[in-house]
Amino acid sequence: MKKTLFYFLPALLLLVVGCNDDDASASSNLTLSIQGLEDLGSSAAYEGWVIVDGAPVSTGVFTVNASGEMSETSFNVNAEDLAAATKFVLTVEPVPDNDPAPSDQKLLAGDFSATSANLSTGVAPALGSFDNASGMLFLRTPTDETNGNNGNDENGVWFGTPGAPPTAGLNLPTLPVGWAYEGWVIGDAGPISTGTFTEFDTQDDSNVYSGTENNVGPPIPGEDFFNNAPAGETFPLDVRGRTVVISVEPVPDNAEAPFLLKPLTAVVPTDATTAPATHSFSFNSAGVPTGTATRN
Repeated sequence: MKKTLFYFLPALLLLVVGCNDDDASASSNLTLSIQGLEDLGSSAAYEGWVIVDGAPVSTGVFTVNASGEMSETSFNVNAEDLAAATKFVLTVEPVPDNDPAPSDQKLLAGDFSATSANLSTGVAPALGSFDNASGMLFLRTPTDETNGNNGNDENGVWFGTPGAPPTAGLNLPTLPVGWAYEGWVIGDAGPISTGTFTEFDTQDDSNVYSGTENNVGPPIPGEDFFNNAPAGETFPLDVRGRTVVISVEPVPDNAEAPFLLKPLTAVVPTDATTAPATHSFSFNSAGVPTGTATRN
């Protein structure tokens, strides 16, 4: 009897070890349902992460097509990691991606409560909450003036409140590293950038379209539209009757077009009064993605 048991012990030990290996490699399912994502083109992709003991663990990479459909919504994740995860984070990653760590472009995040996490831009370490986003703009063309108003203020747009000097007028969160704001006017041939900025009380990074007489402009973001018209556009550009957008862009930027995050929009009336009148931005909820991560 003892001899028989001896011969079976090695097989029994292998069986136990094999079970432990299976447990260690077992996976669970993570399901994502996210609204408001867009096609990032060939130079970028989305990547999911779960935070386990304070460290990020990748849940997989996916893309989004022109219709907003995700290439993958279900991901196999190590069961122990997924069960221990306290948070889900969605990032924008370059393609190809030579860095195994998450990028600075943390788009959405959510804390797990039981089996699910509600995802938003307002949960750290994502970029910030836009729930109270608002702002003002005015029509003015200071960059082509030397001795007073030229009477063509409909050809420029500035983000703030007019004055001497104009003051900041955007109520938006301060962005973390990896993101910047960018202004846009929708022209006849598409969006025209007014420049990127991270502060609201200083010039943005571009005056490519502004006048040459005083092209530094006031100490707020904005642009006059006199020179270097893009293909398909005619300058001077009358901003009245056009849509103005404030977007949030990844840094470095993956495309020349506006990124999917567009928290503020304004349709300037065709009969809009120029400065000192101001016009209000509206919060664009459709331009801020949300979603849910579910583990099972």
